[in-house]
Amino acid sequence: MGLLNDLQRCVGFAWDEGNEGKNWEKHNVPDAECEEVFFNDPLVAGVDQPHSQSEPRYFALGRTDAARHLFVAFTVRRDLIRVISARDMTKKETKGHRS
Repeated sequence: MGLLNDLQRCVGFAWDEGNEGKNWEKHNVPDAECEEVFFNDPLVAGVDQPHSQSEPRYFALGRTDAARHLFVAFTVRRDLIRVISARDMTKKETKGHRS
């Protein structure tokens, strides 16, 4: 299955003790803001091949409701998006993402 198929079947997000609040602690990105990226345009997503050993890993470059540009690493488990890491985009990532 490809990324588009994986995302189309998703119905929500998977947050648990393994990832809940982690991005706030490391990068000042609240969980809810991580989710916003998937609902705003433009959204650029792709396969993160180097980190896809045990399961498919993906990345998304997108914008939050407050126009914050985030890089989000994630996987899809069953029908849920599980955020692995989220941080502000680098200058290079932001330049290539602006619409």
